[in-house]
Amino acid sequence: MPGGVRWAGPASEAVVAVDWRRYAEQMARLGRDLAAQDSVQATLDAISSSAVELIEGCDAAGILTVSKGRAVTLSVCGDMVAESDRLQGEFGEGPCFDAARRVDGERLFRIADMTRPQPSWPRYSRAARDLGIGSMTGVLLYTDEEDFGALNLYSRRPGAFGEDIEAAGWLLASHAAVALATARTVDQLEHALETRHAIGEAMGILMERHQLGEDEAFGVLRRISQEHNLKLRDVARRVRADSPDRG
Repeated sequence: MPGGVRWAGPASEAVVAVDWRRYAEQMARLGRDLAAQDSVQATLDAISSSAVELIEGCDAAGILTVSKGRAVTLSVCGDMVAESDRLQGEFGEGPCFDAARRVDGERLFRIADMTRPQPSWPRYSRAARDLGIGSMTGVLLYTDEEDFGALNLYSRRPGAFGEDIEAAGWLLASHAAVALATARTVDQLEHALETRHAIGEAMGILMERHQLGEDEAFGVLRRISQEHNLKLRDVARRVRADSPDRG
């Protein structure tokens, strides 16, 4: 059974327990898998799909963040996630929406039975029942320096996520947040290098074409950037694209 999670007792009185040794081994493999991803988006998608694979009872998972009061879906694994995120953004309420905003400093939520009324999110809870969501749990993805949004787990049946599963989800989220922070740092560094290379090449084109010095060529790029409200790297890319040698 995936996730190192087992069922104990009769089916009518199932108790979810975690084989922590096996789960630790899976976390180690996950760490290697996440480190091997080649982009931030690939890392986000690997986190969501790993949650479904590793957490027993998890039928779908996603990562949601809130930007300027809007719900933004960063990754989904499962057909109910995107619609759930959309509805929470539309209503301005919901557990994932709250977790991503860190309402009252809470970093984890669990709803054992979404088929029952949820006074905190009346409109969303009704819509969630229509989507076939039975229970949910979620945890904030964060490091000491930055928050990335909430990792949210969905099950079609009520009572899918007990305390052990919560702890397993927390470990997965903590592990994933470190990998995501690293991926974003690498992505930003690569982007910075690409930008610097583009600007340097554009300066070289201007210097050769107009017999300019380095400072003069950079001044031309900066002036165009300011006059047309364009980012410097976009100006550099246009200069490169317009160069006959690159046609």
